[in-house]
Formats: sequence, structure tokens, C-alpha cells
Amino acid sequence: MELTTATVLVTGSNRGIGRSLVRALLDVGAPRVYATSRSGEVPIDDDRVVPLVLDVTDPASVEAAASVADDVDIVVNNAGVTSGQSLLTGDLDVMRREMDTNHWGPLIVTRAFAPTLARRGGGVVVTLTSALALATYPGAGSYSASKAAAWSTADGLRIELATQGTRVLTAFLGATDTDMMAGYDIPMNDPADVATAVLRAIEAGDDEVFADDTSVTAKALLSASVSERYPFLVRGTEQGATSTR
Repeated sequence: MELTTATVLVTGSNRGIGRSLVRALLDVGAPRVYATSRSGEVPIDDDRVVPLVLDVTDPASVEAAASVADDVDIVVNNAGVTSGQSLLTGDLDVMRREMDTNHWGPLIVTRAFAPTLARRGGGVVVTLTSALALATYPGAGSYSASKAAAWSTADGLRIELATQGTRVLTAFLGATDTDMMAGYDIPMNDPADVATAVLRAIEAGDDEVFADDTSVTAKALLSASVSERYPFLVRGTEQGATSTR
């Protein structure tokens, strides 16, 4: 996919990785970028940026945005939240909102924009998931579940959308320096580097992109035993767990 001729829509574009994606798209010459968020905030002052209100958890909001942005070639599902809820004791309503945003949101958006992508020759759907879709850690169980669901759904959409020529790219990344990770004192990716990795993968026609060593390692360990994947487990006791995005 040639980005210099593509119209792109980015969800959750008002901050963090979303804003970095908008900036990176402009830098490579994308002629139009729909920058969407619940507030409709303009993330970057540029004539090529079209701000658009879009709440990924609200089907009516998504359909309204799809009726306006009827010329997109690439849809980037970036919007996401984390709740820090325990699977055993966490607030289920909060956890459901997390699933609504991280899993159902990308699906709702993809369903709404699929006809436009088909009409324009296929295009690309990108879903940003996480290294935590591949392995979890204490306190991230519900977030990991939502991102794992997004990963699995992206695979399913890849199969179904292939019939109309739409390619699906799934992006995996570890801890990244955004508002979502505020307060964590750990090494983090620069959002600009993640955005660059995603755009390169779009142009290369890749199916998956692993934006950092954390996600590469998590992918490699999928075939390992549970004790290898979670060496800190000692008879149910978590010890020495580290954080990823």
C-alpha cells in the first residue's frame, strides 16, 4: 500500500500512539488523515487532518463517522484503554468497558468501514494490540484478555476480508510512553518509533508487526511451556513479574 496516495482513518488519535501515527502519516505524505476521537479534538494543525468524532464503543457514532469518511483506504484501530483490574476481584463493569473498547471497538469499526474499503479496491485494516495479548502479568489479566480477543478477531477478519481484497495487519508492542503507562518506572518505547514500525509494515504488505523486543520475545515464547513463559510462578505465588504494555 502506497501511503502517499492513501486516505487513512486513525481511531484514538488525540494522544499517545494515535497522535504519533497521524504525525507520521503526514510526514510520509498521506494526502488526508481522519483523526478520530470521542472529543473530535484536532491532534495536529495541518490542512490534511480532518477531525472526526468517533466513539468506538458506540455503533451509531461509528456508522456516522463511516458515512462521512467514505473515501478511506486504510483504517487504523488504535483506540484502547486499560483498567488494571484483577480477574478475581476487579470491577466487572470496568472490565466490560475495557473489552468493549479494546475488542468490540475494532470489530465495530472494521464492520462499518469494510464496504468502503471494498469499493475502493480492498485497502488495509490495522489493529494495534499488545505483547500482553501473547502473555500476561499480575494485574493485567483483563487487559490481556481484551487484547488477546482483539488479536484473535483480527485473524478471523483477515480470513473474511480476504474475499474483498482487504489486508489485515496486526501490530504488537510492549510498554510505550503514553498516558496509559503514566506512573510506571520501566523502559518504554517512543510512540514515534511504534508509529514508524506500523507504517513500514503497511507499506511492506506485512500481516503482523512486532514493534519491539518485548513483543518479539512474547511471540517466540508462545510455544514454550507455562513454566518457561511465567518463570516467576512458584506454587501460585507471583514473584519478579515485569510489566509490558
